[in-house]
Order: sequence, then structure tokens, then C-alpha cells
Amino acid sequence: MSFREIAVTIRAVNHASSEFNRIQTDAETLATQVRSLGAAIAGIGAAGTAVGYIANQFGLLNDSQTKAFTSAMMVVSVMGMFMRTSAGVAVAQKVYAAATAFATIVQNSLNISFATFLALTGVGIAVIVAAAAAMYSFANSMNSATASVQSFNASAAETSTRSRSITRTGEDELYRRGVE
Repeated sequence: MSFREIAVTIRAVNHASSEFNRIQTDAETLATQVRSLGAAIAGIGAAGTAVGYIANQFGLLNDSQTKAFTSAMMVVSVMGMFMRTSAGVAVAQKVYAAATAFATIVQNSLNISFATFLALTGVGIAVIVAAAAAMYSFANSMNSATASVQSFNASAAETSTRSRSITRTGEDELYRRGVE
């Protein structure tokens, strides 16, 4: 391994290390935010459960309504507590990673469609113009060739076959029979 290859490798590792550090910092920030969100959701669930019991005490909710409402609020509390655990943070990070990957795919698709649009409008118009020019040139050359053949045939028809220096295939046979 040459000194240049070693230097390039070291630079690549240094650049990669800073990116890995940035990714680690982003992951830790996300974990902190998910934990604080989980704590807030758990608090909302607990407060909702207390509100359900108080509403039952004052007669605003009957027993079956209170049971349904407090059960829903307990589920919210459990979800908030789950988000505070490391498993909840891991799930949130996986969801975030999946959402980021999906956003990247969507952005790449938009970039491809925009590039296709530019290619079709820019290059496509140029191709259409070039094809039209080629067709015009071909039509002109075909018209000239047709006019030339028509002129030759008209001249050949006016000239007697014996005075022509060019004879067509089969004309010798006609000369022998006496047909002109």
C-alpha cells in the first residue's frame, strides 16, 4: 500500500467518523425527544383516567361510559410509558428510519420524473425537429430522383430504340423480331 493510498484511506475514515458522530448525536436527540413525548403522553393518560373517575363521581358519566373512557386513557398511559422505555425508543427510531427511507424514495422518484420531463421537453423537441428535418431532406431527394427518372423515361420514349446507345434487357430480342 502506497503512502497516497494510506492518506486517502485516513481521510475517508476521518470523514466517515464525523458523519457517524453526527448520526449518533441525531439518534440520541431523537431518543430524548421520544422519552419526553412518552412522559407527556403517560401524563395525559393518567390525567384522563382521573378525569373519568371524577366525571363518574359527579354523575356526568355512567358506569359503563366511565369504564370505557378510563380504559382508553389507561391504554394511552401504557403507550406513553412504553415510549419511555428503550424498546419504545427503538421502535420510534425504526419508524423514523422507515419514514426517512420512504421520503428518500419519494424524493428520488420526483427527481427522476423531473429529469424525464426535462429530457422529453428539451431533448424530445430537438429530436422531433431533427426528425422533421431528416424527413424533409429525404422527401426532397426522393422528389429529385423521381423527377430524374421521369425525365429519363420521357427522353427515352421520344428517342427511337435504334438511335439510343443504351439498350435495355430484352430489347435485342425485339430488334431481331423487327419490333420497335
